[in-house]
Amino acid sequence: MTKGEMESVEVFASEGKGRGLKARKEFLPGDVIFAEPAYAAVVFDSLTHVICHTCFKRQERLHRCGQCKFAYYCDRTCQRAAWLNHKNECSAIKRHGKAPTENIRLAARIMWKIEREGSGLGEGCLVSIDDLQNHVDSLGEEEKKELRADVEGFLEFWPPQSQQFGMQYISHIFGVINCNGFTLSDQRGLQAVGVGIFPNLCQANHDCWPNCTVIFNNGNHEAVRSMFHTQMRIELRALSKISPGDELTVSYVDFLNVSEERQKQLKKQYYFDCTCEHCKKHIKDDLMLAAKEGESKPSAETVKEVIQFSKDTLEKINKARMEGLYHEVVKLCRECLKKQEPVLGDTNIYLLRILSIASEVLSYLQMFEEAADYAKRMVDGYLKIYHPNNAQLGMAVMRAGVTHWHAGLIEAGHGLICKAYAILLITHGPSHPITKDLEVMRVQTEMELRMFQQNEYMYYKMREAALKNQKIQVMPEPSNEASPSLFHKKE
Repeated sequence: MTKGEMESVEVFASEGKGRGLKARKEFLPGDVIFAEPAYAAVVFDSLTHVICHTCFKRQERLHRCGQCKFAYYCDRTCQRAAWLNHKNECSAIKRHGKAPTENIRLAARIMWKIEREGSGLGEGCLVSIDDLQNHVDSLGEEEKKELRADVEGFLEFWPPQSQQFGMQYISHIFGVINCNGFTLSDQRGLQAVGVGIFPNLCQANHDCWPNCTVIFNNGNHEAVRSMFHTQMRIELRALSKISPGDELTVSYVDFLNVSEERQKQLKKQYYFDCTCEHCKKHIKDDLMLAAKEGESKPSAETVKEVIQFSKDTLEKINKARMEGLYHEVVKLCRECLKKQEPVLGDTNIYLLRILSIASEVLSYLQMFEEAADYAKRMVDGYLKIYHPNNAQLGMAVMRAGVTHWHAGLIEAGHGLICKAYAILLITHGPSHPITKDLEVMRVQTEMELRMFQQNEYMYYKMREAALKNQKIQVMPEPSNEASPSLFHKKE
């Protein structure tokens, strides 16, 4: 974070919430309020060999560290950039015989940084590591057991020649990781690949209807000697107009849940009671649980039965997805939709969840027309629920646009891609890889749309020929995870 950026925000005592961040100047939608490099960050255990340990990009062929045989990098540039943080880790892994878990690796990186620089306020830091919340006193029995196991594992891994820390301080660091660890995603923003600590970001309080969003930017390591070289960082971006003195808020959870469920999730994972406007007044809960209106309005009992059937079906769907049984997923979605359609309203979250899964899996199976129909209904529902500048809304609209495009529905496809592009320009910014991909699609669909408007017959003939010669771009395999949440919680 640069000095200029620090001057535009300040830490303040937020009533009932501890510390918070507030703006010292006006921001408009899409403005970067601040960008912050990670204090420390590590790749998840399961992905250490497919993700670069410096910039967290997913790459086909990575270079392995010749010393510890554990760390992987895009190229020499990323390897050199990592050496300061990897040097101690490298020799500790060799001495230990294997790499420890991601939590222990992250704690060790934090402690080595403290050993090098001290734990006070560094340049560009609004708060020190020592002052971050650890919530160790709020842990349940099971969580305390996990904390003890982490501390023991850390002590086995930590080299005797490094600075020694007391048990209480080590526990504090693990507590900080547990409630402040930020999820890092790959360059497409579609998969969670690691966890990092960003002290300034930790000061932003939660609101279910926030005025900011956080985007992880992997940086541009290729352009080392040019003005385009950027470090891996998170960006806090404004979603709406923010005036001087306004608190800067982000959402720790997806909004697509009724207020009671969001409150439960926040209490369980982050140890606080959400008292935001949307939770206090249950705003949009009625939309999320809407039943069909009109003459054949279903009874409350019927609605309850269908929602329970939807919950049971979602469990079966998750099981089938884990096993890669995508045709079974489609069958379950169709059966569920048949039960939901006469009973649930078009913004009901149980209907929207099934529509989302059905459109994603059908796209993967290249059944694009049926997928496009479900995607359109999903987006129509989302637009009534989400904040107009919500990153998850932007991604869903993009997916729907691509599905329509693949289905040959060029007018609707281009319209949705333009809508997604407008949202992602604000949430991700013009230089993010996803926004750049979308810009290419926008130009392509615009050109195809002009061709379609001039001569429909020729457009379909050319499309047919193109599809014969070149296999249509296959959608990525459906993910079994939700899109990465803001803060990483150890499961």
